Amino acid sequence: MKLLVRRKFLKWRIIFHVILFVLPLSSCTDKAGQGNSSQNKIIPAVEAVQARYGSLPLTERLSGLVKAKNQIEIYPEVSAIITTVHVKNGDFVKRGQPLVTLRDKEFRERLKQAKASYQIAEAQLQQAEARLSETSADFERLRSLSEQGLASVAELENIQTEALSADADVALAKARVAQAQATLDERQEILSQTTIRAPISGQVGNRQAEVGMLVTSNSQLFTLGQLDSVRVEIILTDRMLTYIEKGQRAEIVAGTGLADILSAPLARISPFLHPVTHSTVAEIDLANPDGTLMSGMFVTVDVFYGESEQATLVPLSALYDSPTSGETGVYMTSETLNREPVSGAISGQSAALSDPVPFKFVPVDLIAKGRMEAGIRGIDPDTWVVTVGQDLIGSASNSARVRTVKWTWVEQLQRLQREDFLEEIMQKQQTVSKDSVRLKGLNSEVE
Repeated sequence: MKLLVRRKFLKWRIIFHVILFVLPLSSCTDKAGQGNSSQNKIIPAVEAVQARYGSLPLTERLSGLVKAKNQIEIYPEVSAIITTVHVKNGDFVKRGQPLVTLRDKEFRERLKQAKASYQIAEAQLQQAEARLSETSADFERLRSLSEQGLASVAELENIQTEALSADADVALAKARVAQAQATLDERQEILSQTTIRAPISGQVGNRQAEVGMLVTSNSQLFTLGQLDSVRVEIILTDRMLTYIEKGQRAEIVAGTGLADILSAPLARISPFLHPVTHSTVAEIDLANPDGTLMSGMFVTVDVFYGESEQATLVPLSALYDSPTSGETGVYMTSETLNREPVSGAISGQSAALSDPVPFKFVPVDLIAKGRMEAGIRGIDPDTWVVTVGQDLIGSASNSARVRTVKWTWVEQLQRLQREDFLEEIMQKQQTVSKDSVRLKGLNSEVE
């Protein structure tokens, strides 16, 4: 639908320009056939809009990079060969869902060894506790006999030493059990890492995992992110930080050249500047329910940080650099034109051309330049200025027939991609040229 609307705008502008191309060709044909070109003066047709008075929003145009919400890269935590890949690019996964399975034979063997070591440590602990129980009972028995004078002090000291040694053996056996338990837990955790699971819910992309591949902790397998909400990152220099602040409005234009523009405030600005470039990163949060913005896409971002002084406003397409003087100015007329489109106009374009109207080139001072319009000094508001066809006004009379248009029409045309527009125009020129050559060939055959 957007493409059809876009081509509709191109169609009407192409029709307007084809008139300009066909008229010179018709003139050449008349010259060849009749030889009276000096009597037929070609009066060009132009588009004009009425200047207005106001202030321009001051903007800073920057390039932005789109990233998905919670965008992360998935890496394995163990080195092994991939046996199964469970997902493909574009799949939506839930948190905890398996992504990749690695060969786990070696890890299971190590887990068995850890379990055996744990069992040995537990058995040694039971032996130590039994010996401690035995020596403790002997110590209590000899101490009772010593109090009755039936056992020597030396025997009591020896059994006490054995009891202390048995107690130390129990402590050592407990430490070995704890160590074996830790090793067992570690081996179990490593075994679980052979199944790589999604840490968050989101869409899978940048798949680089294939069955049979040997991966390490440095091998990126996937990129995972939530594309229903994205953030746009832009780079701000230290100079920009003097007038760009958090919360200011920003407009994001995708690289498709479509007229749709997304608007959102600057969500956050990092307070830490890069030590070399002296720049920082600002972020804009955007809802992306239809997936129009894709992670990694470059977009154009206009940050609105204020307004210019009051001045006469004209579309950017009205500014013209004179090839003779090099000055920047506009072609204007002091004549009164009918600015209301006739009935049945499409997108604000008038259907009829006016009678020839005199135009003159007026140099202007550029005060401020916005995305669609410019603030200038040198002409009064409500003056009619040419937006299309300035290069055609160069004859002795400097006159042209005018098609009056509205600002909305000019802005719609300015949003179109220039390369697409030029491509359509070139195709139309080639078609007209071929028709002219074919016509000349037919005339020659008739003669």
